[in-house]
Order: sequence, then C-alpha cells, then structure tokens
Amino acid sequence: MLSGKNILLGITGGIAAYKTTFLVRLLIKAGAQVKVVMTQSAGSFVSPLTLSTLSKNPVLMDFINQEDGSLSWNNHVELGLWADVMIIAPATANTLSKMAHGTCDNLLMATYLSAKCPVYFAPAMDLDMYKHPSTKASFDNLQSFGNIMIPAESGELASGLHGEGRMAEPEAIIQFLIKDLTKDLPLNGKQVLITAGPTHEAIDPVRFLGNRSSGTMGFELAKQAANLGAQVILVSGPTNLSVLENSNIDLVNVTSAQEMYDACHEHYDQVDVAICAAAVADYRPKNIATEKIKKKDGDLNIELERNPDILFSLGEKKKNQFLVGFALETENELENAKGKLKRKNLDAIILNSLKDEGAGFGGSTNKITFIDKNLEIKTFGLKTKPEVASDIWEEIITRIHA
Repeated sequence: MLSGKNILLGITGGIAAYKTTFLVRLLIKAGAQVKVVMTQSAGSFVSPLTLSTLSKNPVLMDFINQEDGSLSWNNHVELGLWADVMIIAPATANTLSKMAHGTCDNLLMATYLSAKCPVYFAPAMDLDMYKHPSTKASFDNLQSFGNIMIPAESGELASGLHGEGRMAEPEAIIQFLIKDLTKDLPLNGKQVLITAGPTHEAIDPVRFLGNRSSGTMGFELAKQAANLGAQVILVSGPTNLSVLENSNIDLVNVTSAQEMYDACHEHYDQVDVAICAAAVADYRPKNIATEKIKKKDGDLNIELERNPDILFSLGEKKKNQFLVGFALETENELENAKGKLKRKNLDAIILNSLKDEGAGFGGSTNKITFIDKNLEIKTFGLKTKPEVASDIWEEIITRIHA
C-alpha cells in the first residue's frame, strides 16, 4: 500500500523524535518516497544528517537555505502538493495547538497548512499534558478538520510516570496507515488466491519439462489486488519475479503442478476470488529418474501421465468464490474459451490468442478478451501487463459488487 507513495514526515521537538529514524527506515523499506521537515527544536533530539541519510533526501528545517553564500527558498506549497500522505510524529502539545489554531510560525506549520493530502498526527507528551482539556480540544479540532489521529500508547514516559502519552511505535504507525488507507478500497476485507508462472515437471534430478511463462501476468494481478486492499495468496511456479516486501501478499513458491494443486486447495476455502493465471503443465513424466539420465545411442522415450486439472478441481469445489481462468488459444479461440468457461464452472475466463502480436508468454504486453458466465464479452486492445491487470480487476469488481 505504501509502495510508490510520497510521504512527508513532520518531526517536532519531543523525546519521541528519536523513533523517527526507525519510522523513516520502515517507510523506505515499504517502497515509499520520504521527505522530512523538522522544527528547530526537533534537531535537539534527532540528527538531521541521520534522517537525510535514511530518507535519501535533504532534511528541511527553515524557509531559507544558505549554501556557499547563496540563498534558496524551501517552497512549502510545493512540499504540500508533492505529498500523498503527511505524518506529523511526534506531534507535541505545542505543535498540536498551533495546528488547531492555524499558527504559522515555522516551515512545518506552513507546509501543514498547504497540504492537500490526508494528514496523520501521532501525539507524544507526558500523561498530564495528554489529558489536559486544552490538548483534548486540540485533538477534537484537528479531527474535525479531517486530520487523522494515530492514538498514543500507554507505558513508561520520559518523566518516569506510567500512562497514556507515548507516541505509537513505528511499526504500529505503519500498520495504522495501511489499515486506514485501505478501508475504502474496493477489495478491502477480501481474500484473493492467484496462481502464476510455469510449473516444472522433473525428468531426473537436473532436467524438467516446462514452458515459456514468465509469471508476469499473475504477479501484476497480485500487486493490483493488494493495491486495491485485498489480502493475496500468490501461488507461483519457478520465476525470477518478486513482490518485494508487500505485507498484503503471501507468496507461496511451488515447483510442480501437484505442488500447485495442493497449495491452491489448502487456501481455496478461505478466499473470495481465485484467479488461475499460471501456465500449468498438462503432463508430467510417469517415472522420475533418481539419477541423471546418461546420453546413449538412439532415441529416448519418456512416458507421460496427466497432471491434476487445478482449475477444474476448483470449479467442482466452488461455493461462493468468484473463479477466473485463463485460456491461451491458437484456433477457434472464442468457442474454445466459452467451452472451458462452462466445462470448468468458472465465473469468468480471460482469453489470449497467440495470433495477436504482443500477447501471450514472455513479453511485457498482453491483449485479452474478458468473458463472464453470462457470455458477456469485452475485448481490450494491446496494453502493458500492469494495465491489463487493472482492466481485469475492474471487470471482476464490477461483478462481485453487483
């Protein structure tokens, strides 16, 4: 959820400011772009150099920069427009009061007042300050403006007292952000199962039968589902792809069709949507050699047996799941896809034709036709695979929310 987002972190002068080094690190690890604006007093608690190094951006503390005898302006308006999310952590009682009353006496406050994005604030102060009526009034005012409060935690405070007022831990702030940002997304609360990539069917310890699938389509479908708020179980055959550290995607690596079958059935009962985008081998060697097969004169014959049909088995077991399959065809494309849709008890099928240039395995683009169980057909032009994934999810969401 945070990958690719521009996050502006405002740091104010409280002892909890030391935690922001960990917060910046976690935001960067989640794939966000981070810029830091600090008050002058915050620099007494945490090093701007440390934050600059971690965020890979200069830390801003004043309206004016003076370097090598020249002056430049830190544009608070541009900062406010740049941010997708603004977090003020720690938010001291002093800063909360300024925010609540529009007091604009430093760069951070000017940037806050210019922000067009959601603003989150994480209070941090001593127990009595936290409970003071003026502080509670600041909380109420800020939330009435549309700002979002990340509640303080209870524990040992800098004064030695125990109680409410500790700034939320960096991990808790990250989880709060993700939960809040996903709450209005169309797949929030949904569990999704996606298969991706090829399967490798062993011939001997060093050789296998496989295909040219890169897994890109399945991985893009998984990323898009996660960005739409779903919890994704991605069952992938051997690929060179990754999902980085997306907490919404649980990657299950498998090798063979049987392993993929087992993994799908392990999770299928708990999901709302299942998309079988993997290019599963239809056959496997009946007997796998325990030692490397040596080259000999003459031909080598390998007896093959059928692999389990994962998509068919899920269609048989289907209860309330929305089940989607893929059909890669070379002739009678539409009729073959419709037959597979009915035969395997699917809710929709995605048709690829190898006759379409830029479609199919191995490339960065695809061209699809979406067919649902009512035989409503929608054909899309050639697009990049991330764009195709977006189109597929748009069609699915329209139907599951109908």
